[in-house]
Amino acid sequence: QVQLEESGGGSVQAGGSLRLSCTPSEYPTMGWFRQTPGKEREGVAALNNLGRTNYGDFVKGRFTISADNAKNTLVLQMYDLKPEDTGMYYCAARRWLSSPFLERIYYDYWGQGTQVTVSS
Repeated sequence: QVQLEESGGGSVQAGGSLRLSCTPSEYPTMGWFRQTPGKEREGVAALNNLGRTNYGDFVKGRFTISADNAKNTLVLQMYDLKPEDTGMYYCAARRWLSSPFLERIYYDYWGQGTQVTVSS
């Protein structure tokens, strides 16, 4: 049974930063998704082990996805957080190397999520 574990969520004020982590990060394609109130789960960022990345349009340069191979951790660094970023953030992994898709249908394994709350 594959278990992905997220950490790093919390409560911040608008304009603040958070760093989300997910272990393990040994899969060839991994991503971060979020579910915000009233919306379906959407792709935030994805990365494959060729170094290709992909970001949701709403990210607009505020977030960075990376892999810390030494720590076997997938990281999502988030800056300039906005109240509309509030939601549950999930780590996901795909068994196969592929383009860094942002559609959840491509991912095989999921974590339980970590809550991000941004107040105005």
